[in-house]
Amino acid sequence: MSQFTTVRIDVEVLEDLNKLKKHPRESYNEVISELVDLAKHSESYQDRFLSQIQKAKMKELWDNTEDEAWERV
Repeated sequence: MSQFTTVRIDVEVLEDLNKLKKHPRESYNEVISELVDLAKHSESYQDRFLSQIQKAKMKELWDNTEDEAWERV
């Protein structure tokens, strides 16, 4: 059996949660669970995005022909 707890939130947060409901009978638990899942996935997407940017920048820095020209001087 599931355990439950009470959470105190501001009225403004409650209103925002109500706006996020897909249908009137959707529970706050469902809304919050979806927000948690979204936050977890966005972190992994952000990590992958930053990794790709860093790879491109490192390639740009290491494949620099100007540096190779200086090495031959």
